[in-house]
Amino acid sequence: MPDSFRITGTGQLLTLAAQLRRAGHENIRQSYTRRIRRAAEPLRDDLQDGIRHLAITSTGRSAGRRGGRSPTTRPLRAAIAAAIRISVRTTGDPGAKIWIDRARLPSDVPMGVVTRLNEGRLRHPVFGNKRRWSQQNAPPGWWDKPWRDHRERITREVNRVADDVRRHLE
Repeated sequence: MPDSFRITGTGQLLTLAAQLRRAGHENIRQSYTRRIRRAAEPLRDDLQDGIRHLAITSTGRSAGRRGGRSPTTRPLRAAIAAAIRISVRTTGDPGAKIWIDRARLPSDVPMGVVTRLNEGRLRHPVFGNKRRWSQQNAPPGWWDKPWRDHRERITREVNRVADDVRRHLE
């Protein structure tokens, strides 16, 4: 399942969060969270672009079979892209988290659909008919690949932000 990703340097960020609380500098805390969010935004944008442009294919209908337009007007990929969020915390478990907000997904799209799209194979009943199933394929890793591509850059940026804040607090 495409779990949420946490961008942390645990020990370093925990120490820094404690120093921020003791110092009570609200503007430093806001700057810290804003800079960490900005470090994570390119990853979120790539994840959203990845799902929006994901090529989902199927074998199609056989000749002579009935068919028609989808009964829903909501595009699946756009709905998933809109549910990708970032949250930044400076206390407790400090860092950034990139995740899919289940509350923002339409009620008829379970998280399993997102997971299966990341795996590259989505099997589902045709218009809810449990006796008739369809399989759609997509290139695997729309969630995992951008994370691997951005991991090093984000880690560098978070460390740089933490060093800047630490220097300011000293």
